[in-house]
Amino acid sequence: MKNILTITLNPAVDKSCSVDLIAPEKKLRCNMPLFHPGGGGINVSRGLVRLDIISTAFFLSGGRTGDLLKELIAAEQVTVDPFEVSGTTRENFIVVEKSTNQQYRFGMPGYAISEEEQERILEKIAGLSPFPDIVVISGSMPPGVSASYLRKLVKLVKDKSAKVIVDTSGDALKEVLEEGVFLLKPNLGELGTLTGIESLDNESANEAARQLIDQGKAEIVVVSMGPQGAYLVTKDMAEYIPAPAVKKLSTVGAGDSMVAGMVSVLARDGSYSDMAKMGVACGTAATMNPGTGLFKREDAERLFNWLSKPFFMNLSESKPV
Repeated sequence: MKNILTITLNPAVDKSCSVDLIAPEKKLRCNMPLFHPGGGGINVSRGLVRLDIISTAFFLSGGRTGDLLKELIAAEQVTVDPFEVSGTTRENFIVVEKSTNQQYRFGMPGYAISEEEQERILEKIAGLSPFPDIVVISGSMPPGVSASYLRKLVKLVKDKSAKVIVDTSGDALKEVLEEGVFLLKPNLGELGTLTGIESLDNESANEAARQLIDQGKAEIVVVSMGPQGAYLVTKDMAEYIPAPAVKKLSTVGAGDSMVAGMVSVLARDGSYSDMAKMGVACGTAATMNPGTGLFKREDAERLFNWLSKPFFMNLSESKPV
């Protein structure tokens, strides 16, 4: 079993509730709120627990919200390695309007991380022993952290001979890809931005992903296409994985759940095809649950088994390149 570390530089406490109708200038009566630990890498570690995979969640923590975050993560049996910072951990808010089932998501920016704290973070990660086999860097960057800093972090991990998986966006993602990563999970919009190809569809996604691989920016690209599934592309093959049709209640955490599913297969030295299928299964399963609770293991395993049946395998386009 591989040793796995997840890194979350801009974590949050996710607070979710529902209300009958959202209207301006009125006092809205919400139900009792739910609190969950949030942030890309943290969610990946939460998902891995559901799949019986042990990982360590490294995340920044500060203030009273940071204390609550640590409690929430520990309550889910995740091994934690918090790094204390001077700022206060942010909160995010998710509100569901019950009359329309529309979801409103409010993301706070987080507090700035000083240069001194940034250097200590690198020193802390560099000093890990034994160093993890797989490192997942996921989520947004806090104020004060540059794209070049994230690239420096990726280089540190690669220099330790670990496989690095990055799931972020914007300038940070562009900068990181100049260093190159093991696995990248862009959506169609992000893939188009990275390659300069407008209006990507299922067919052109394969070509765009191939471009990133040929440029040495990623060894494996799994293009997330939401309800349409995903495209797995490596230097040797491409495979389309259809997404099972389910009743969707929330998309919160679906992307992080997808990463968790893929990492769980990599941790067991499974095939890349199974990796992508489990990613789609976990991502789809997460949409079946309300709020920020991620996925249920039984849902993910059931969907993975469906995708592994000959009928679903015939729908895929697995082919050598």
